[in-house]
Amino acid sequence: MTPPAPIGAHISVKGGLATGGLAYAEAVDAHAVQVFVGNPRGWRRSAGDPRQDAVFTAEFAERGVPTFIHTPFLVNVGSPTEATVAASVAVVAADLARGVELGCAGVVVHAGSSVGEDRYDAALRQLHERLLPVLEAQPDGGPRLLVEPTAGGGRALAATVGDLAPYFAALEHHPALGVCLDTCHAWAAGHDLASPGGAAAVLEELETAVGPGRLGLVHANDSLDERGSLRDRHATIGAGRIGTAPFAELLSHPLTAGVPVVVETPMASDTGPWDGHARDIALLRELRATAAVHA
Repeated sequence: MTPPAPIGAHISVKGGLATGGLAYAEAVDAHAVQVFVGNPRGWRRSAGDPRQDAVFTAEFAERGVPTFIHTPFLVNVGSPTEATVAASVAVVAADLARGVELGCAGVVVHAGSSVGEDRYDAALRQLHERLLPVLEAQPDGGPRLLVEPTAGGGRALAATVGDLAPYFAALEHHPALGVCLDTCHAWAAGHDLASPGGAAAVLEELETAVGPGRLGLVHANDSLDERGSLRDRHATIGAGRIGTAPFAELLSHPLTAGVPVVVETPMASDTGPWDGHARDIALLRELRATAAVHA
């Protein structure tokens, strides 16, 4: 049988990739982790600290904890602005290289936007011309580039999971390509996760769009806003509009078997800076266990 999906969080690495990251992961009992390896709102990349990198890689590998990098929010290979496209491609390539150094399973990138009117086809061509060569240059066994559909605002190139079909076609269904499914984004884009069978329907539509085995990571986030809002505002699991039941359905579905899950929900609670993530991780494990008992 496939082991249960490891559940963890996007962790803070304040104090050092290993020093801060390991402490945070232990505090919230994270069995999967996602990090930024540079400014999430800037282009500049850090070369890293070899000592911190070595400890980070060795410690998480020894614990069997899969690790992921999230690229900066500025990345948009579909942009009409050449400077943005060039910087985006450079950052994706750099974060993939860091992923190789750190032994990461994947590098998450937002699907991006065409920005202007009537630019969708042009943006897909840019993906083919500018991003595909980056994928072609990746070593065998390196991290996959995990495309994360967005909440749907600003002429998104992929918001619903069905939007991933032409996106993957533009990148020739490259084997180094995968998907990161964010539940808040899917809800904001219009997927009805809250209805019974809704989470299963999204997973099955995703597999139809991109093929089997492409789901590499799940971002488990509740939403502050109504379905179809196109707004990306995360909430604590069960405290938002999605509720808890869809997460139990998602985690117990065969298509998420073994797929790591991280929360990007509010970190802090009234009792401590890490308690929000610790609570959500524990709740997701409880929901998965309960769903398995009643299956």
